[in-house]
Formats: sequence, structure tokens, C-alpha cells
Amino acid sequence: MSGDLGDLTHLDSSGAARMVNVAEKEPTRREAKAEGFVRLTSTTIEKIRSKNVKKGDVLAVARLAGIQGAKRTSELVPLCHPIPIEGVTVEVEMEEAGVRVTAEVVTTSRTGVEMEALTAVMTACLALYDMIKGVERGAVIERIQLLSKKGGRSGTFER
Repeated sequence: MSGDLGDLTHLDSSGAARMVNVAEKEPTRREAKAEGFVRLTSTTIEKIRSKNVKKGDVLAVARLAGIQGAKRTSELVPLCHPIPIEGVTVEVEMEEAGVRVTAEVVTTSRTGVEMEALTAVMTACLALYDMIKGVERGAVIERIQLLSKKGGRSGTFER
């Protein structure tokens, strides 16, 4: 591979993917928050609000799926380290145009929890879609994004 690989830490000098060695880093408290949105029709929103979806409690299933997603991130994202998850909060809130999903993840580790927060959001959104797809196949999952991260060498990020 030609050119400078710069700050791409998951590539070796030849450009091949690698898992970063974090053995020499000191464990520190790390937090990350991410969000996403599932755009729905007003009919589907009303069915969720009135708990009239045949598969069950859409919001509860999405919340649990998000927590499970955070815990399984290293199995889903090839170069993520398995890290101890000390806390996961997944909020699933109804809005006028759909459902907003927010996840916060905390650890004390040698590497951050950004991917765990993003995976929690994506998994919750996918579970929500699965719960309502019989009612609305046109739902749109959008704007999965990191909102903030704290801790580690790179410091704090706020969107």
C-alpha cells in the first residue's frame, strides 16, 4: 500500500487490518453516548403507543436488544476488543415522527466504548424494525451517530 497510513491504527505498515495492542495502556473510566432514529408513519406510532403491535411491547424489546448489542459488540465488529461493560442504559422514546434510541455505555478499560454505544443503538433500532415490520415495512433507520465520549488518551468528544 502506498502513501502514509497516518492515524489509521487498525492497519499495519503494509495496510493489512490488525487489532490494536492495548496491553501497555492503563485502564481508565470511559463513557460513550450514541443515538439513532427510526422514522415511522403516524399509524405505526399510534400502534406502538397503544401497545397494539401483535409481536408485543416494541419499546421493551428494543431496549433489551440494545443492551444485548452493547455486550456482544466484539463478536460483531471484527477488530473490537472484548471489554468489561460496567453499565449500559438504552432509552427508547416516542417522538412525533418515530422513535429515538439513545445508548450510554460505561467501562473501566484500556480502550473505549464508542463501538459498544453505537452497536447498542443499531441493535435496538433493528429490533424495533423487526417488531413493526408486519405493520410498516417502509420504516427508515437513520442518523446513527456518536454523541459523546469521555476518557482515554484522546480525551473528550462532544457532537
